[in-house]
Amino acid sequence: MSIDIDTARRVAHLARIAVDEKDLPALAGELSNILTFMEQLNEVDVEGVAPMTSVTPMRLKRREDKVTDGDYQEQILSNAPDAREGFFAVPKVVE
Repeated sequence: MSIDIDTARRVAHLARIAVDEKDLPALAGELSNILTFMEQLNEVDVEGVAPMTSVTPMRLKRREDKVTDGDYQEQILSNAPDAREGFFAVPKVVE
């Protein structure tokens, strides 16, 4: 598939990219090269290939899900700039 100068101008407009008239032929050529490469990718046989989310197989680090003793309310609230009656105090934002 080939991209002409009018299509390149329209794509630049839709992408909100300012392209000079003299640069439109180069942009059209680059867009045509991209589409040619995509057509080549469509020719690759991917039957039986599992989809992947990354090129390197890795698992996210996980922590053990265990119950802790908790009851750190006073320590947590000691970091707050304003705490009242066991809660964080924040300025009123709705009248």
